[in-house]
Amino acid sequence: MKAGGEEPHQVLGRLRFLLQCTECFRRARALPAALCYVPREVQYKICKDPSAPAAAAARSLLSVWDSPGPARGGRAAMIEVRKGGCLRASGEEYCNSAGLWVKLSKEQLEEYASTRHLAEGWVLAQRFGEGGDKLVPVDSVERIQCQHQTLGVDYRPAVSWEQVVDLTYSIRLGEMPRLIEQDEAAVQKFRSVPPGWTYEHDMELGRFLYNHSEKKLQNADCVKEHINSIEVSSHAEDCAAAHLTDNLTHTFWESNGPPGQHWVRLNMKKGAIVKRLWLMLDGQSNSHIPRRVAVYGGTLSRLQHLRTVLINENSYQNICILRDMKTHMPVLEIRFLECRAQGYNVRLQGIKIVSFWEWDLVLNAGMFQPARLVRYPLLERVEADVLYRRAVLIQRFVQLLESVLCYLIPLSEDSIGTFNAFRSIKPFLLLSKQSEALIAHCLQSSESSAPDCLPKLYINRLLAREHRANPALDPSCRNAVFTQLYEGLSSSKNNQPLDYRWPLTYSQWWECDFVTEGIIDSGGGFRDSLTDVSEELCPSSSDVPVPLPFFVRTSNQANSSSDTRDRYVPNPSCKDFPKYEWIGQLMGAALRSKEFLILSLPALVWKQLAGEEVSWSRDFATVDSELVKLLEVLERVDKEGFEFMFGRELTYTTVLSDQRVVELIPKGSNTAVRYEDRREFIRLVQKARLEESKEQIAAIRAGLLRVVPQPVLDLLTWQQIERRICGDPEITVAELRKFIKFEDFPPDDTRIKYFFEALNNFTSEDLSHFLKFATGRSRLPVQINVYPERSNSEAWDVMPQSSTCSCSFFLPNYSTAKICEEMLRYAVYNCMSIDTDKDE
Repeated sequence: MKAGGEEPHQVLGRLRFLLQCTECFRRARALPAALCYVPREVQYKICKDPSAPAAAAARSLLSVWDSPGPARGGRAAMIEVRKGGCLRASGEEYCNSAGLWVKLSKEQLEEYASTRHLAEGWVLAQRFGEGGDKLVPVDSVERIQCQHQTLGVDYRPAVSWEQVVDLTYSIRLGEMPRLIEQDEAAVQKFRSVPPGWTYEHDMELGRFLYNHSEKKLQNADCVKEHINSIEVSSHAEDCAAAHLTDNLTHTFWESNGPPGQHWVRLNMKKGAIVKRLWLMLDGQSNSHIPRRVAVYGGTLSRLQHLRTVLINENSYQNICILRDMKTHMPVLEIRFLECRAQGYNVRLQGIKIVSFWEWDLVLNAGMFQPARLVRYPLLERVEADVLYRRAVLIQRFVQLLESVLCYLIPLSEDSIGTFNAFRSIKPFLLLSKQSEALIAHCLQSSESSAPDCLPKLYINRLLAREHRANPALDPSCRNAVFTQLYEGLSSSKNNQPLDYRWPLTYSQWWECDFVTEGIIDSGGGFRDSLTDVSEELCPSSSDVPVPLPFFVRTSNQANSSSDTRDRYVPNPSCKDFPKYEWIGQLMGAALRSKEFLILSLPALVWKQLAGEEVSWSRDFATVDSELVKLLEVLERVDKEGFEFMFGRELTYTTVLSDQRVVELIPKGSNTAVRYEDRREFIRLVQKARLEESKEQIAAIRAGLLRVVPQPVLDLLTWQQIERRICGDPEITVAELRKFIKFEDFPPDDTRIKYFFEALNNFTSEDLSHFLKFATGRSRLPVQINVYPERSNSEAWDVMPQSSTCSCSFFLPNYSTAKICEEMLRYAVYNCMSIDTDKDE
């Protein structure tokens, strides 16, 4: 479904439909029936496998199973479809790691004597990784003739969910085309909202789908993972085929034979699909470089031509000779038709591929494995079938959203967009294939030309360090690097204001002359100044004073039970809005460039900068989790408990992040909260705290929008904005080890060995969660003290515990490194402090 070819009534209808879907997602209601449409009947034609023997091709025998997948149910029967005939099935499909299945209803099974005893049957329409016959949906000749006789030759029934959406929601003149009758049971399966399902479940499922999409699943060693073996036509002495994959720059494969007869053959593992194939050329000898290359694919006995590549005469490095394959090829053969300078033999440093398993590129129930879901606590206990059906609906929704996205996003800054109504489903834009292209277009079209010369700023970092050590001596903060930069850029010497909308290649915004340091700034000094500004605004250490007044530490920094202890919020007392706006401009400049401004802000702030909705329980917990819990207790408590806990001491006041006490109503400090009015008190506290930095955030966002067009903020989620501005907090085990200290362990303790073996299998995201679990912080440096498990020292294979207040981690006994890895990963994603076995 491509954008741009829709009629106006279609676009308006789809917008109405998407708005309705958005509200259903927000309120966890049943989605519209049109999105869940499944036709009651579909005709399938059998496409024979061309590699099958002739005898097998003459017959069309299909296995019918009582559930989709041999692992889930025994094969029930065999049916034969007559030559040239079609299989009548329902429109319900199901995809798992075996392949794509279609369902036969009771009525359809009655056509075959061997399946009449079944209530329903499943046939494998397309098998992953193994080839074989395929079932392709078609309209049978008899059905088309019948429809033409009855309804006319121009009759085109609606058979897809997209057509049903357009027919149901678009306003049109004339007779409406008829809908193919829907499969009520299948539609009801789709529409049924899983028990306990919420908006947050859908958002987490969208994140799962994004993290398991093609661009996120790329394997680090595709050659080892997906290639069975490599054959070559010939090789010179000490230049064998093994050198094609040894990743060494000083070795190579060289052929040894007549010109035009050289080839490299890749025998792929079942189910592997190649998305990119490169030749790594050896540029030391021009006559050994291939000039013309052909790629063939298929089975060894039936290789088909895929592509011929003429290599540019100026190319001496990696050349991509194949891209974006859609199906599995058992064999890929690279034929070297011609060399440069009429050379005889070919020489390659190696080959490189990007490839995937076929089942990883298609949404299927097999994706939802327990080992993958452990990183998604909301999804972990949901059945794979339920997640699969819900994911299909999300996929359909995103597909329809993409078809009208260009109408929702104002590509010109002078136009008015309507994306605001869809901001609650913004996380689904991660799944859109168009959003990145639109973002790049908006940034590029709003670029300004780079300045002719850099502003030169004189920075005294010695004075800045003195100020950082004791900010009370300089309340005006004039010696801070931040202030020196701000005033230097505002001075008359730099009277041309910077707009920060420069091209991506413009990597230095100003030149720094560090007084008394003698450093010539060729870019390093500029980046140092950004690092200094980041550290002054949001210090990475909790043991130093905050040298500038623009941000204050969150209450969670003193809360030992929080996993967001290193965050800052805009200071509600600070009214220096021009400087807040400049901070926003610097953030915008970082977003547009390759530079970073590391600001440790909670989700509550990032969401407001991105224009996303915020919630009390989910987002304010990143600021003050203890207050969130206290108000939950206050709402649930009975009258006796209320009187016992608060008496008349609870008044209409609250403490803001800057430690100011504010009244929630006139004379609130003298008015006690009654039990009957507690919910109103809760509402007032939530409103005051959620809006405490409203003006400051608005000023930062205003500065951000002076640099970054509104459509870009519409298309990016708050997590993407944070990563583009602050960078990805990449954590490695080698770096983490520097900050881990083991206490009270005997020498050569196996617990330490298993612990590091487990961490070596962690992704950077896993390590970040471990850091939060142990310390409440998401970035290094922070010291972690590891102790043996104390509360249950005799137990084995139990969950670890932590104390974020003292940055301590308590390591139990584990039987194997694998069990240690499983328990540790489960704990860091699902718990804050536990000491029980996972089965309990």
